[in-house]
Amino acid sequence: MSEKVLMKGNEALAEAAIMAGCKHYLGYPITPQTEIAAYMSKRLPKIDGGVFLQAESEVAAVNMLIGVASTGKRAMTSSSSPGISLKSEGISYLAGCDLPALIVNVQRGGPGLGGIQPSQSDYFQATRGLGHGDFHLMVLAPASVQEMVDLVFKGFDLAEKYRVPAMILSDGTMGQMMEPVSLDAGVINNYDKSWALTGTKGERKPNIVNSLYLKPEELEVKNMERFERYAQIEKNEVMYEEYKMDDAEICIVAFGVAARVSQNAIDIARQQGIKVGMIRPITLWPFPKDALYEAAKKVKAFISVELNMGQMVEDIQLATKCTREVLLCNRVGGMIPTTENVLDKINEAVKLGGVK
Repeated sequence: MSEKVLMKGNEALAEAAIMAGCKHYLGYPITPQTEIAAYMSKRLPKIDGGVFLQAESEVAAVNMLIGVASTGKRAMTSSSSPGISLKSEGISYLAGCDLPALIVNVQRGGPGLGGIQPSQSDYFQATRGLGHGDFHLMVLAPASVQEMVDLVFKGFDLAEKYRVPAMILSDGTMGQMMEPVSLDAGVINNYDKSWALTGTKGERKPNIVNSLYLKPEELEVKNMERFERYAQIEKNEVMYEEYKMDDAEICIVAFGVAARVSQNAIDIARQQGIKVGMIRPITLWPFPKDALYEAAKKVKAFISVELNMGQMVEDIQLATKCTREVLLCNRVGGMIPTTENVLDKINEAVKLGGVK
């Protein structure tokens, strides 16, 4: 393993993308993700074949991303919440064209312009299919700067393996914090890209990258085929981490920065004799439904810790088939739950009864 270096989350993510083979970045500045674009603007022009392009708008940036992705090259765009909303039509086009690409959302508070502080209020936006039509994104949620690096490699890999757009769902805290990271290059797999627009050279029929199907029968077939791939993703690519769940009677579910706060609260609660653990989703889609369903067989209650109004609560309820109470510990508008907030909710769960 290489020596660790101290890096800011946004900049570590950008460097990881370059190491993962991304030579094309198309974006537009918005707080709190602007460091990604700024870093790319310095690094990519120095790389053979590297292209940094600040578009005239988020809409232009995502459509340029479609163009690069259609050639089979690794490409990335990034933004923060309102900017991702503007990119939503283009992301739907990416999905409809079955194009792999990496999209980064460094979330800020909303709705509307909201604020520039960290939030997790884009959970529904990311996991429910960002844009019109029937489709999913691979949604990856890092909880450390090191994981931001690792999930960039994973995101590009999964996007190309299944020909789907992948999203890293970060937030303002993750993007701005500095931690030691190892920048060891991850695995770069080579998948078949015979579909890519590379020029026929007179040796094959022209490829067509398209999301328009005027015959409803054709569009139905394409949607059905795409959901067969989604089923394979749900079967094979779910990622999550368990923390002290072996004997847990209360299960916290949290991702990103909320999981870091929750882990501190769990350690304190354990010292007080309360058997609490955590399941941390790393893939928000596909969601770790089976892990939560199994946990529901032994725990008495769940606590969802989120930086929003409780969007993940619905997925926990669905995964556990509403067999257990799901409490919400949250702060919104750019506020982050404290360890004390989580401990208070743990004690509330204890008082529900049946928890030692």
